Amino acid sequence: MTEVLFYHLTESKLEDALPPLLDKSVERGWRVVVQAKEAARRDLLDAHLWTFREDSFLPHGTDEGDMAASQPVLLTTSADNANDATVRFFVDGADASGVEGYARVVFMFDGYDQEQLEAARAQWKKLKGEGHNLTYWQQSGEGRWEKKA
Repeated sequence: MTEVLFYHLTESKLEDALPPLLDKSVERGWRVVVQAKEAARRDLLDAHLWTFREDSFLPHGTDEGDMAASQPVLLTTSADNANDATVRFFVDGADASGVEGYARVVFMFDGYDQEQLEAARAQWKKLKGEGHNLTYWQQSGEGRWEKKA
């Protein structure tokens, strides 16, 4: 079964919380796909990942690029897995269909966005019913991730 993690953002924005998780995934040798709900959001994340830290480089691209299949981190708005990723991130309430086939799936949602909260709850209920191994992480006041369930 797919390992499914829910990351509840309460202290930082997605732009601050996502890059370190992607960095760790790449360090582990994992190929990752990040699915956003809208192309504009995908493009903002793409621009941000080029500049989020001055001292490092996070190799990535978008599904609009010529070399999508070779990207270690691929940003997309579709359910496709063009880079043969083993880890999939769903952000900003992106439609989460087809979690099978991934070793790990991560849902990141804004704790102050009611639509994203409701979508995350619905996904939790659905995936729990399918027998997936679920964990729920919430940010502490310092922005660190704490396992809650």
